[in-house]
Amino acid sequence: MKSTTKEFREFLLKQNAFALAIGVVIGAAIGKVVSGIVEDVLMPIIGLALPGGEWRNAQLTLSGQNAIKYGDLAGRIIDFLFIAIVVFLLAKAFLEKPAAAPATKSCPQCLELIPAAARKCRACGSQVA
Repeated sequence: MKSTTKEFREFLLKQNAFALAIGVVIGAAIGKVVSGIVEDVLMPIIGLALPGGEWRNAQLTLSGQNAIKYGDLAGRIIDFLFIAIVVFLLAKAFLEKPAAAPATKSCPQCLELIPAAARKCRACGSQVA
């Protein structure tokens, strides 16, 4: 039993399963926050700008109770767009920008990548202009 517990712990740490679980939990929490921002802040403002208060209930009645609920579909599309914009802005604000890749060039003899300022190839030893 002890070895199984140890193997399971190693699996969690080596396979990044624990980090993935943390990411899922945090992602779900951030999703709730973003949905709250969209539903409670942005959509009421948009509701004021659109004609008719209940535009999400707009539908095209086909026959009886069959209807195409285009208002609901439009609302879902608008929700998605605003959620995507808010997630993009949050990611841009909080995530670090990747460092610029160091400038490199190829050695004319062996085609090994070397620093741009190098005068000699570290792989084959040839002079680089």
